[in-house]
Amino acid sequence: MEPDKHVGRQPDDTPPERAADGTTSWQLTIDEAGLRLDVWLARHCAPLSRSRLQDLIAEGHVTVDGRPVAARTRTRPGQQVSVTLPPPVAAEPQPEELPLDVVYEDADLLVINKPPGVVVHPAPGHAGGTLVNALLHHCGDLGGVGGVERPGIVHRLDKDTCGLLVVAKHDAAHLALAAQFQTGDVGRCYLALVHGRPARAQGTIETTIGRHPVDRKRMAANPPRGKPAISHYEVVENLGGITLMRVRLETGRTHQIRVHLAHLGLPIIGDPVYGSRARDRAVPGVPARQMLHAAELAFDHPADGRRLVFQRPPPADMTDLMARLRAL
Repeated sequence: MEPDKHVGRQPDDTPPERAADGTTSWQLTIDEAGLRLDVWLARHCAPLSRSRLQDLIAEGHVTVDGRPVAARTRTRPGQQVSVTLPPPVAAEPQPEELPLDVVYEDADLLVINKPPGVVVHPAPGHAGGTLVNALLHHCGDLGGVGGVERPGIVHRLDKDTCGLLVVAKHDAAHLALAAQFQTGDVGRCYLALVHGRPARAQGTIETTIGRHPVDRKRMAANPPRGKPAISHYEVVENLGGITLMRVRLETGRTHQIRVHLAHLGLPIIGDPVYGSRARDRAVPGVPARQMLHAAELAFDHPADGRRLVFQRPPPADMTDLMARLRAL
């Protein structure tokens, strides 16, 4: 990747050290202490952008004294900062023979039951092993439907969110399905296990959602700039201090359910971004992922207009946790 080849260029005359594996390292001086790590790197790693450097930090490609750290970490004199650039991601995703749980398929689309832990499309740190790689092998003719990097993808689920997802096989289907998502004609219901119990058995959460004003990797409810977001919820089952909830999306903002439930004081169990690690540790055998499952998906077929409705139960890690909570 050409833009990355100059990593290590510094504003002063002190050359960085470069290891055989391509790792570039610097020794921090006294006058460089106190800066945020991402700010310090932006000064020393031209022409990489600060957002690119934040991605590298989040993916563990940047270490301080041999340990991964957060972008907000403050620098101290004498520390060694090291950057290892990952190999470039192929411009086009490659087909890979990976398991696919196909719920429905015809000439126009597929409906997939995505397992937890699977990334939907290639991104920095996830060049392969994604749902897109599996779809390219399964379909063989997706080409650039919806874009070269995300062929066929109409909507996404987070890596650790499981459940139903529709994929278009050609451009006409992609456009028709995308329009239904835009107008809210797609029915999407999720099951979530959350800490706490809502004050009411059912209700509506209505806020705006946008980038967190400080932590740009997070989303936030009611930020200075945000888009309208509406979720409808109902209690399915009370499990002591934990509640199984059904959430229906009226809009589809990034991380909407995770942000909305945390906004209510009901963080999803296992959510590493919006959840509570302390409360998670108190739950016996809690899985290492957010307990969120796309259980229901409904839309009009892009070719003939008939309403298609799909349902899938949550996977074993979620049902096992519910069984343990019932036993308690």
